[in-house]
Amino acid sequence: MKWKDDMNYWLFKSEPDAFSIDDLANSANQTEHWDGIRNYQARNFLRDDVKLGDQVFIYHSSCKNVGIAGLAEVVKEGYVDHTQFDPEGKYYDPKSPQDNPRWYMVDVKLVKKFNAVLSLKDIKTMPEINEIGLVKKGHRLSIMPVQEPEFKQLLAACEAI
Repeated sequence: MKWKDDMNYWLFKSEPDAFSIDDLANSANQTEHWDGIRNYQARNFLRDDVKLGDQVFIYHSSCKNVGIAGLAEVVKEGYVDHTQFDPEGKYYDPKSPQDNPRWYMVDVKLVKKFNAVLSLKDIKTMPEINEIGLVKKGHRLSIMPVQEPEFKQLLAACEAI
């Protein structure tokens, strides 16, 4: 994998019964928009900080095998999440005006599905992993930054299982 000086690293959480690493793998061109984010801090990350080429861990939450399931790359930077305007959709936001939308999304493309999920339990036992929000109390964002040293350590652990 090529490392860029200006690359950012992220962890995107998803409940696999809503959208999983397998869903991404089965999407057209193994690419999909990451929609439905309805937290302002996570929205700000998507709108302002997540950039083309950034690497993203896909993390399965609220399931039997909680943990990092795969790796994706951002292939389209933040743009308006159209699902906020669909009154029939589960992400509809009647308070979001078309001329000043609240919510944004990015497109991600599968890089790799790992052989097994790197569990949260295992992540918490890694002494060098202490800055990522996953291991801190009260950090439950669905989009969170990952520092490069932790990203590299987590990636190595994912590829080793």
